[in-house]
Amino acid sequence: MNPQVLVVEDEDALATLLQYNLEKEGYSVAVARDGEEALIQAEESTPDLVLVDWMLPKVSGIEVCRRLRGRQETANVPIIMLTARGEETDRVRGLDTGADDYVVKPFSMTELFARIRAVLRRIRPGLAGDVIEAGDISMDRVAHRVRRADREIHLGPTEFRLLDYLMQHPGRVFSREQLLDAVWGSDVYVEARTVDVHVGRLRKALNNKQERDPIRTVRSAGYAFDVNA
Repeated sequence: MNPQVLVVEDEDALATLLQYNLEKEGYSVAVARDGEEALIQAEESTPDLVLVDWMLPKVSGIEVCRRLRGRQETANVPIIMLTARGEETDRVRGLDTGADDYVVKPFSMTELFARIRAVLRRIRPGLAGDVIEAGDISMDRVAHRVRRADREIHLGPTEFRLLDYLMQHPGRVFSREQLLDAVWGSDVYVEARTVDVHVGRLRKALNNKQERDPIRTVRSAGYAFDVNA
């Protein structure tokens, strides 16, 4: 059975675009045009994931999130907020209200789907897909295989985990310390410069002379995965 996604968006064009792309990815989609309708739909049929806009008629996205978290049937449903409000205080407020992730408009469908898969893997792993795709790169977790365009990429276990983590969070910059915790584990002592070594190996495996490097180095900050850079 396909995961059921409830899209709560009052902008018709975006709601239609989200529904089309989600269904193309294999999700079942229900659409609500305001917060009140969203709460009614969620009560009638509990979704597997909710995409909710912050600014909605009748009941705001923040209030929708709060009420869903307050009901036993929907308390653990993953919620991703979609909003044009990109200030840190707004992101913190959305997450504190109970949202599991926060995507700022405008966003790419590639980023949104990566966020959806990441949330489902973390909260409802049985619903998450085993294949991640970004640009011409695809990763099959079950088969432990990576392809770029028409060629297979051979990666060691650490490089595989590193690529997996970066692809789950496209565009986000991670410090070396954050990558160490996520890929190696917080209970393992590894020097921060080790990350540079493995990023170098990953780049060498991923890229040939004609291909653009999807791993972006951010000076004094860390690394990000960005196929659209």
